[in-house]
Amino acid sequence: MLMELIAQNMAPIMFVSLIVFLLLGYPVAFSLAANGLVFFIIGVELAPLSGGSINLDWPLLNAMPERFWGVLSNETLLAIPFFTFMGILLEKSGMAEDLLDTIGQLFGPIRGGLAYAVILVGALLAATTGVVAASVIAMGLISLPIMLRYGYDRRIASGVIAASGTLAQIIPPSLVLIVLADQLGRSVGDMYKGALIPGLVLTGLYMLYVLVMSILRPNSMPALPKEARTLGQGVLSFFVAMGIGIAIFVAAQHWLAGTGAAKNAGILAASIAVIFVYVMALIDKATGLDRMSHLAQQVIIVLIPPLALIFLVLGTIFLGIATPTEGGAMGAVGALILSAVKKRLSLEVVREALAATTRLSAFVMFILLGARVFSLTFYGVNGHIWVEHLLVSLPGGETGFLIFVSLLVFFLAFFLDFFELAFIIVPLLVAPAEALGIDLIWFGVILGVNMQTSFMHPPFGFALFFLRSVAPKVPFLDKVTGKLTEPVKTSQIYWGAVPFVCIQIVMIAVVIAFPQLVMHYKGKPVDVSHVTVTVPGGIGGGLGGGLGMPGGLGLPPIGAQPGAVPAPGGLGGLPPGLGAPAGQPVTPPAGGASLGIPAPLGLGGAPITGN
Repeated sequence: MLMELIAQNMAPIMFVSLIVFLLLGYPVAFSLAANGLVFFIIGVELAPLSGGSINLDWPLLNAMPERFWGVLSNETLLAIPFFTFMGILLEKSGMAEDLLDTIGQLFGPIRGGLAYAVILVGALLAATTGVVAASVIAMGLISLPIMLRYGYDRRIASGVIAASGTLAQIIPPSLVLIVLADQLGRSVGDMYKGALIPGLVLTGLYMLYVLVMSILRPNSMPALPKEARTLGQGVLSFFVAMGIGIAIFVAAQHWLAGTGAAKNAGILAASIAVIFVYVMALIDKATGLDRMSHLAQQVIIVLIPPLALIFLVLGTIFLGIATPTEGGAMGAVGALILSAVKKRLSLEVVREALAATTRLSAFVMFILLGARVFSLTFYGVNGHIWVEHLLVSLPGGETGFLIFVSLLVFFLAFFLDFFELAFIIVPLLVAPAEALGIDLIWFGVILGVNMQTSFMHPPFGFALFFLRSVAPKVPFLDKVTGKLTEPVKTSQIYWGAVPFVCIQIVMIAVVIAFPQLVMHYKGKPVDVSHVTVTVPGGIGGGLGGGLGMPGGLGLPPIGAQPGAVPAPGGLGGLPPGLGAPAGQPVTPPAGGASLGIPAPLGLGGAPITGN
């Protein structure tokens, strides 16, 4: 009796056992594989007692090599090492340092200026690197000492840096979006398009929080003093340059709209405007004309190359010129060129980037292989059906399912990182989501925003660990002021993360409540309100005047012109009053009627013309 009970409930027992393995601290890949193999043996022995709920037998193991080969030959996952290599190389190139210095001075005169700069640079690094560790460590090393030097509250400084680094989770070309797209069976390009606006909205919410705190607690984030603004004044000059760029964009878009490039006029016009402003700044600096301020020159010269790299990667993907894998390869080449231009490219830098890329890629592949072993057994005990029945039967339908899954992923993220969640939990959620009619790109973006919290959860958030590793642990002498500066406590890092975790939860609710933030990836719906259907004359006859079927083939008599009168006495032709008058258009009502011919006209397809 006990054996039969175990056999008929193998799926939940297997799932709970996996969670126990993980909580005991065993490596994820080996926990998955061991769990799958152990329960495969148990399942084969208990199959006769399961009443048909276990479909496992020894020959099924022969499918394992093919499943492994499917993982190893997956071209989509090839984008992971490309984007990882690009991100690590850019981090070594000093791009983050240059961006933080120039944008920090641009926002320096206002309260919270350094915090705004960290958030904006975090978004730019996310769109170029896609690697959370690289972003958090780079900004922690560069901006945290400066923020402490000028009196920033340690909790706010720590929270801003950690949260900005996690933007690499949701802003393309995020690694987690590649993995989610693969696990959901959807296009990486569509996932990138769907996640772009939520990523930018989340960036805006972070900046809004800084604005509110700068008003409520102005002493917690003071403006940079004048002596710290080494690039001088000249914000007005920067905005004049931006105004020139906008004017060129409008003119170029108007010109391109009348050419064959009208479809991509916006992107091409923006490229023309950015290139013009960049060349203008380079000429102004090289010739010593100084029509721009030094601050404006520096900001434009430092800001444009990463923007160009973002376009090289994301722009080509969105325009359909390159696949995500090809975009990643171009990004890696672009990162090599940028590092060479900055004279920071060396054999040692390339070796370190390749070693880190190999480690991460091997980590991902081992988890995927372990997940394949687990899923073979889990599906063999009908685990996917158990999960589907469990989740589809939740109250509230689609909304109830999304809320429950969001809560589940949020709490699991306390113990599992995003790769583990993506490979273990997400495949089990696909079937219930499809059964409820949920768009999987929208669902994937919700999960992506949710998994972002796994980096920020105290006490296990990896972004907090990354920041703790570079934040000062003991009192230190500031290099500029020479003053003894207090260290950053671990409790301050954790408390600083809490408001940003709340913001991320709000963002999950926003994406659920406003799906159009994501669904724009499908493009505009086709408007058929101006489509007309013209019915030629003589529809009433059958073949040769007597073979037309009721509801008829609608063909004119053989050898006759359209409009000819059918021979009497046939089997077919339209009953009186059902055919349209010869040559008259049939116009569907506004709002999108079907393009099909009404039933009485049958298969005799009339030509469709559009106004």
